[in-house]
Amino acid sequence: MPAPSPTLNDGYAYTERVGPRGAGLTVLAYLAGRYGHSSPGEWQARLERGEVVLGGVAAQGSETLRAGQTLIWNRPPWPEDAVPLHFEVLYQDEAVLAVSKPSGLPTVPAGGFLNHTLLTLVRQRWPEASPLHRLGRGTSGLVLFSQTAAAGAALSRDWREGRIEKTYRALAQGIARQDESEISTPIGLVPHPRLGEVYAASPDGKGSRSFARVLARRDGQTLFEVDIHTGRPHQIRIHLAAIGHPLVGDPLYGVGGLPLADLPGLPGDGGYLLHAHRLGFVHPSTAQKMTLEATVPAELNAG
Repeated sequence: MPAPSPTLNDGYAYTERVGPRGAGLTVLAYLAGRYGHSSPGEWQARLERGEVVLGGVAAQGSETLRAGQTLIWNRPPWPEDAVPLHFEVLYQDEAVLAVSKPSGLPTVPAGGFLNHTLLTLVRQRWPEASPLHRLGRGTSGLVLFSQTAAAGAALSRDWREGRIEKTYRALAQGIARQDESEISTPIGLVPHPRLGEVYAASPDGKGSRSFARVLARRDGQTLFEVDIHTGRPHQIRIHLAAIGHPLVGDPLYGVGGLPLADLPGLPGDGGYLLHAHRLGFVHPSTAQKMTLEATVPAELNAG
């Protein structure tokens, strides 16, 4: 039987306020320069179809922008890639919600995903839920949501001030010599020949801290448990690669924590095993210390 045709989402209005850097540019030059995922010709076609609106009026592309103007791209409905559309509820009350997401499901809309995201699925049941952090599409495990503004503010403050305890499982290449490693490699944007810029190990990056413990060594691979004390993009993938142990199947990072020049796949591809296993926090309403866990995939069990 032929595969079913993908369903279209509802489309989306990408709205922004023009900043000082956009002032003086034409609409076409601004869109093509700021959003390089599309060529100037593709942006011109969207303008001609009336998809771009400036200050409430359909833009032609030749208008000169002023700081403070509202620019909207009304993206028509598009088909989204198939992903796992389920999650497990780990804890729920009036203030907080904790769920476990599968690998392959994006946490929030981005990169062509709108409806096929954890946020969309969660808000079908809890419309007020807001994620306090996000996991990469290929990462499975625990995601914490707030359900009230007060809970969100309290937990976000604890996150910024380092009071949230975060522990992951990761399967990495090679046999680690040390049982424990404290990793402080700075993480920042670095140039890439195909991707423009990506986060990676960088001496000019922001300070980052992880602590990795070996749980098992087997078949040329090492199973790590990793505590992260900062929340930089792709921190565990970069940090384990920085000490010589990229994740098994990682399509982006190689030894040293730098991006691979010849990518075996797209940066958003999965294929690696990284799981947000445990989260510790103080409940914003009861002040009770809580520790939640998401069931570890079989491939990441130490036994």
